[in-house]
Amino acid sequence: MARPYLSVLIRQLVINRANGYCEYCYVPSSFVPDTFPLDHIKAYSLGGLSEPENLAQSCTPCNGHKYNKTSHFDPLTNQETPLFHPRKDYWPDHFKWSEDYTIIIGKTPKGRATVELLDVNREANINLRKLLIMAELHPPKSYPET
Repeated sequence: MARPYLSVLIRQLVINRANGYCEYCYVPSSFVPDTFPLDHIKAYSLGGLSEPENLAQSCTPCNGHKYNKTSHFDPLTNQETPLFHPRKDYWPDHFKWSEDYTIIIGKTPKGRATVELLDVNREANINLRKLLIMAELHPPKSYPET
């Protein structure tokens, strides 16, 4: 089944709303060589619509790890839980930064499941965060509102 066309207007709305970051791991799009795909929060293959409320800016690794999943197991409780939803959930409610701002820590079952499934603390992200801290460009100053 072919995906419906996403207008330039919708693409720009999603990109602007994300303030230049992956809405999951907060890697800034201006510091990676790849363009960021738009993630269908509920996958198109599972009936998710190509509307702004179901779209998030996502880096390629987070998008690939998530694929069409909407839930994962919380590593602390081993209970299946919904993943972080960038349109319905506020990032600081579910995640926090480590003291040195290099690691994302899940504060809730949803946060922990998302951290694990999307591997948001992969080595490349940690290394990039360290460099951005030295350049005084990390952590992000704000997070998109839901």
